Amino acid sequence: METQEKIEFAGLSLAVYREIAAHLRQVEGIEVGLISQASSEFDYNQSQIGGLWISGIPNSGSESQQRVQQILAYYQNRYDV
Repeated sequence: METQEKIEFAGLSLAVYREIAAHLRQVEGIEVGLISQASSEFDYNQSQIGGLWISGIPNSGSESQQRVQQILAYYQNRYDV
């Protein structure tokens, strides 16, 4: 069964979100999109983007699911989010 997840990393720039999305799209069967920022108030410390949505993640334990988790962990560690 496929699931759709919303991923948010507070304070990351649009460019980094695009990099994460491009990286995730390399995993077979995974679809990724950007979620627009919902806040109407501009805050320089906030990201320009609300997050990512990811779909096509297969059941846990699969190679694709593990790869997605590795990619997300890499960016969490790299940007300390």
